[in-house]
Amino acid sequence: MIYIKKKLLHKLIIIGSGPAGYTAAIYGARANLKPLLITGLQKGGQLTKTDRIENWPGRFKPVTGIELMNDMEQHALSLNTHIIHDQVLDVDFSSPKFKIICEKTEYISMSVIIATGSSPRYLGLKSEQKFIGKGISTCATCDGFFYQKKEIAVVGGGNSAVEEALYLSNIASKVHLIHRNTVFKADKILIHRLNKKIKIGSIILHTNYIISNIIGHETGISKIEITKLKKFNNKKILSVQALFIAIGSIPNTNIFHGKLQMEKGYIKLQSGLNNISTQTNIPGIFAAGDVVDHLYKQAITSSASGCMAALDADRYLSTLDLI
Repeated sequence: MIYIKKKLLHKLIIIGSGPAGYTAAIYGARANLKPLLITGLQKGGQLTKTDRIENWPGRFKPVTGIELMNDMEQHALSLNTHIIHDQVLDVDFSSPKFKIICEKTEYISMSVIIATGSSPRYLGLKSEQKFIGKGISTCATCDGFFYQKKEIAVVGGGNSAVEEALYLSNIASKVHLIHRNTVFKADKILIHRLNKKIKIGSIILHTNYIISNIIGHETGISKIEITKLKKFNNKKILSVQALFIAIGSIPNTNIFHGKLQMEKGYIKLQSGLNNISTQTNIPGIFAAGDVVDHLYKQAITSSASGCMAALDADRYLSTLDLI
């Protein structure tokens, strides 16, 4: 590493600590890039909210997201990755010595991997905001405990929604699963488990419905109104004490708007150009994981792209005069 006016110049800084960030750190450390990883507010990313992971290659016994992320962190640390628990507030990519401005200090690096992940998407209802933390949650493993033996609802149709419903069905007295379609995008094995729960009545399915209103009082939710799609005035009121929202995610890219080329909120990559597939429009700036992936959104694909970004960063740095 090099000093510029008493400031340390890093070879590689990784922003984010999910599967993409930790994998980038592991590969960056093995390439002797001495990476600095800045965790962000949610260390381990969204995967830490997952109760059961069964599809991580080589780890066929179920593991929680927290356990897997803790192991990845320890792996990165074992290779002398420098991990900083801080939040990035702004970046300056206007010169080849990239500035990363955090709450606690400012860092300078010759290359950067952006792996800031994504955040849960909310419904966008006017009645929603006042109940966040008072009955509305995006994390069953975090908040399910508070609703033991109570009637609750889950909204969504992908893996996350079905996983949340299955997990909560072992805690709550009854789970209402609300989906705007009739077909679920979740894996077939999860659909099979869901059907078993529906048969015994622990999960009640409401397909072709959307949530149109959330009703409650100062202390929390008491009811939700759901409306049948394409059928005028066909509404139902469900008496529930909690609503778990699992309708997808939004990439955490706000601080990069105006700094990098974007496409529909995701960082745009220069894939295939000069054999550097994870590079952004600025040489030396790379991106991996949920900030670039609008299609697969799997932990393993995020991890793989983190590996690719580290290899690309190493290839980029090898072209520079570091003496």
